[in-house]
Amino acid sequence: MSGPVTVVAVDGPAGSGKSSVSRAAARRLGFDYQDTGAAYRALAWFVLERGIDPADEEAVVNVLADFDYAIGIDPDDYFVRVGGVDVEAAIREPRISVVVSAIARILPVRAYLVDLFRHVIASSDKPGVITEGRDITTVVCPDAPVRILLTASPEVRMARRSAEITGQSADEVAKHLTSRDAQDSRVVDFMNAAEGVIAIDSTHLDFDQTIQAVVDLVHAAAR
Repeated sequence: MSGPVTVVAVDGPAGSGKSSVSRAAARRLGFDYQDTGAAYRALAWFVLERGIDPADEEAVVNVLADFDYAIGIDPDDYFVRVGGVDVEAAIREPRISVVVSAIARILPVRAYLVDLFRHVIASSDKPGVITEGRDITTVVCPDAPVRILLTASPEVRMARRSAEITGQSADEVAKHLTSRDAQDSRVVDFMNAAEGVIAIDSTHLDFDQTIQAVVDLVHAAAR
């Protein structure tokens, strides 16, 4: 690695497009990309596979010692594995979505995963890495040179999430999205831009325009 990695921190509520936009922006910039939500989902999958009650905080914390997690941060070689098992599809199942907020609210879990996310960032051999999630701009990478809150109107977010998910009605998706945001907001504020964080409202932007807005901010910071 020729120099320090440029970190781009992206936060936003569910359905804001932060994962797809961050991955595409990373590809355009020649950066790595880290989806932090995948780690929470992978841990939720691991907890369920072990037969552990997600509400049993002590048991969830104890299982962290055996949580063998790996993620591909090259945007063109993305994978999520636990113990060598490919769980990329499994962690998107509704049964995971139902319990992941309970897992994410456990403070020792958040502390453990924050350290993990920082280690992944440090492992990058690209000029930069875009890391996205819920508390990236304020907790994981508060000193990142580029910090972005990506958001959109509730109606647009629900429509986008419905288009991504098969097997659930629009009403089910909307109910889950609203519930997920409400639960997660008890732990971290991802709906309002903290000081120094730039908000991108993609309500009236298409996918490519939103990507370009992120890329432009990174270029501006570099200048």
